[in-house]
Amino acid sequence: MVGLGRFGGQVAASLIRLGHEVLAIDEDEQIVQKWADRLTHVVQADATDEDALRQLGVGDLRRAIVGIGTEIEASVLSVLTLNDLGVRDLWAKAISAKHGKILSAVGADHVIYPEAAMGERVAHLIASQMLDFIEFDDGYAMAKVQAPTEAIGRTLGDSKLRSKYGVTVVAVKMTGSDFTYARPETMVYGGALLIVAGKTPDVERFSSVT
Repeated sequence: MVGLGRFGGQVAASLIRLGHEVLAIDEDEQIVQKWADRLTHVVQADATDEDALRQLGVGDLRRAIVGIGTEIEASVLSVLTLNDLGVRDLWAKAISAKHGKILSAVGADHVIYPEAAMGERVAHLIASQMLDFIEFDDGYAMAKVQAPTEAIGRTLGDSKLRSKYGVTVVAVKMTGSDFTYARPETMVYGGALLIVAGKTPDVERFSSVT
C-alpha cells in the first residue's frame, strides 16, 4: 500500500481485518508512526524512488495499491515505478478521468474512483427507495430493496418480477432471518428485503415500485 491517507489507510486496515499481511509506504513520519502498530510493516520512504522500493522487496509482491490522490505527480510516478519493478497486479486511486487515463497508460491494471463511486451510490439511495446499491462497469447493478406489494404473499415464480421488470431476484431476507438464495418457489412475505440484479436502468425502475 502506497499512501496512508483516508483512502489508503482504510484499505490497509480492511486488508488486515481480512487476514492479509500489508506492507505500507508513506513519506510522512507522523503517519508512519500512527500506523506502525496496526499494520504488518510500515515504512517511511519515497514511493517514486525505485532503489528504495527495490531494497524493500516491493518487486516481489503480487499486488500493490497506490492510494495517493491529490498529489497527481507522486501518484503517477509511484505507479510507473511499481510497474517498472514488475508488480503484477497494480491498483491505483484516481481523482479524475484524466488522472485515471494517465495511471492506466503508465501501468495501472485497475483504476479506482472512490469519490465518484460513493457519490453515485449516495445519489441512487437518496433519489430512490433503494436501501443499498452497487453499480458495475459493464452497465449492470445490484440493489437491496423492500419487496414490492405485488410480490407479497406470492412465490417469486408466480410474481414474475423478472419478466415484468427485467431484474433477477438473487436473494430474499424475511423479517428476523438471514438472506437466503432466491428460488422460483420462494415465498415473499410482508417486510421482506430483496437483492436484485440487472441492467442499471432496470434496477432503478424496479426500485421505484411499491
